[in-house]
Amino acid sequence: MSLRSRLATPRAVMALVATAAVTLGTLDYTTRPPALPDYAQVRGAWHPSEAWLYDRHGVLIDSARVDFAVRRLAWTPLAAIAPTARDTIVAAEDHRFLAHAGVDWLALGGAARDRIERNRPRGASTLSMQLAAFLSPALARPGARGWLDKLRQIRAGRALEDRWSKDQILEAYLNLAGYRGEAQGIGAAALGLFGKTPASLSRDDALLLAALLPDPRADAVTIARRACALADGKDCPRFPAAVAAMLGPARSLALDPGLAPHLSDRLLTRPGLRITTTLDAGLQRLAAAALRRQLLGLGGTRARDGAAVVIDNASGDVLAYIGGIGGASTAAAVDNANSYRQAGSTLKPFLYAQAIERRYLTSASILDDSPVQLDTATGLYVPQNYDRGFKGPVSARTALAGSLNVPAVRTLLLVGVEPFRDRLWDLGYRGLVEDGAYYGFSLALGSAEVTLLEQAAAYRALAQGGRWNPLRLTLDQPATPPRGIVSPAAAWIVGDMIADPNARAATFGLDSALRLPFWAAVKTGTSKAMRDNWCVGYSDRFTVAVWVGNAEGDPMRAVSGTSGAAPVWRDIMLALHTRIPGREPPAPPQVEASRIAFADGTEEQRREYFLRGTAQSLIAAAPAAARRPRFTNPVAGSVYALDPDIPIDRQRLSIGISGAAAAHRIVLDRRDLGPADRAPLILPGPGAHRLRLVDLAGRIVDQVMFTIR
Repeated sequence: MSLRSRLATPRAVMALVATAAVTLGTLDYTTRPPALPDYAQVRGAWHPSEAWLYDRHGVLIDSARVDFAVRRLAWTPLAAIAPTARDTIVAAEDHRFLAHAGVDWLALGGAARDRIERNRPRGASTLSMQLAAFLSPALARPGARGWLDKLRQIRAGRALEDRWSKDQILEAYLNLAGYRGEAQGIGAAALGLFGKTPASLSRDDALLLAALLPDPRADAVTIARRACALADGKDCPRFPAAVAAMLGPARSLALDPGLAPHLSDRLLTRPGLRITTTLDAGLQRLAAAALRRQLLGLGGTRARDGAAVVIDNASGDVLAYIGGIGGASTAAAVDNANSYRQAGSTLKPFLYAQAIERRYLTSASILDDSPVQLDTATGLYVPQNYDRGFKGPVSARTALAGSLNVPAVRTLLLVGVEPFRDRLWDLGYRGLVEDGAYYGFSLALGSAEVTLLEQAAAYRALAQGGRWNPLRLTLDQPATPPRGIVSPAAAWIVGDMIADPNARAATFGLDSALRLPFWAAVKTGTSKAMRDNWCVGYSDRFTVAVWVGNAEGDPMRAVSGTSGAAPVWRDIMLALHTRIPGREPPAPPQVEASRIAFADGTEEQRREYFLRGTAQSLIAAAPAAARRPRFTNPVAGSVYALDPDIPIDRQRLSIGISGAAAAHRIVLDRRDLGPADRAPLILPGPGAHRLRLVDLAGRIVDQVMFTIR
């Protein structure tokens, strides 16, 4: 061998070594797997798309999806997955999982042979390699099927096995795998496809899940065929029906009872939230059933929507919260328990309590239920009773329990609109954002907008001796010390007034839905144009508030104060007191009792309650001479029709006046009719007319407007 040849051999070897080194370095670089997180990092970064609502005892009552990018539930530990599901999926996807170190070389060899022989390719990716692709999507990018890509996946699988245990790999795989549509993880798949928890999956469930994994979008026929193959061809006719059921409507209600959808929408604002409410799942179901039963009875043509809340008086905890029940509703998503609507007569107890507290009235005071019209900035205000009739002199007890409107307006004249508005604000009615002048005298009749929760909190204050504090919806909400708003004595007396079945008998009858076999104070209300019907009341232990109406604001049909919300209130109250009847609370020391009689027999003798120092035994109306003169006929707002078949001179209208009116004159429109004590007969022509009672100084003492047709 020549010297030249001897020199060439080492150079060739060196070149070969260098080439090999460069090739290996390049191969190492191009197949180097990305950095993968460890198990703890993956668990810590997991965020479910759902949030959950629990009752006070830890029972799931509702859930809501908050993140719509992907559907996944809480991380499911391996121990919480049925062993048959784990074993079936491992057998289908990587049956030598426990034996290899991240790569199944036998499977890879078989796949290579199939490719060479151009047979149908088989999968060779192990669970470790698939998990690595879940953790680093670049490993499974579209088109990544070349041998260099496969080497990257192999190296990633081996790297994962070096740092993770087999149990951790299997657990993470089952939680990160996609099963169908947007469901990620075995928890979401079990719930959405079978209505089960992962722990309760059966062998057939596991076969169907395993059949989904190669292609979650596969059609039903393909899934059934795969499941049959995984079952070794045994009893395969069962799979098509099972696949059809699995891919049908979601059956998640078995695990998500949907008991408080409106409250969950309000409270569940972030993925992964687990909120423990003050609700009681049993009471929630009970209240929902009572409301549903009543709305079905009314029918969708009369009233479509309703809401109900139940409050524990002692703690202020909301035990039931029904924002609506769907059914015939055309606005089922509206939370009617937290929507502002006109209060109707439900504000009257707080008005009378304020008048009693200030000693303007007692529960036995006589109020005049007769026509009245009041000058306002926008014209005359003429309040009417619900039945368009008038009962004359009545006690404050009868006026409140019977929900008479005109006496309430007269009481508001004593208290003042602004002070009453401020009292309502202090009782938690936060919808009253305007001053008293904005609401005017109609505030006595509930023209202000309130929510059902505000109603429940205010009535609970009466049950608690006039002390108000915010209601609690969650157990972690701190309790706020109560503030005294209504005096304990006035709160107790008003509670006794609205708990008196005899006092409300003239309006509601003796056997209405408001009468219970135990003590309970209750008030109904109906808003303008029959849009809202309320029933709010309390026993010694619970406050129940119910609303019935139409969420979209259109009027109800043929629904009264006792036929709408009251039956629901009654059913809930009876259920709450099945074991322990409601008991009348003891009277505060500032309350004294007295036997009273009415001088003119206006009402029956009875035992009555007063603030200490205001008790009376004989109740008499002021003599006519001491009363302010006013018209008793015609009634303000009346419409009279002339009858063509009756002689015109026999259709004159008589003028009635009460009180000492001898020194006053009557003016019809602008024409002086003479002294008031003559009570002339008048015959105005068709149209609107104004009748005035004027004193000697020319001041208008009273006036009414009426119409002739």
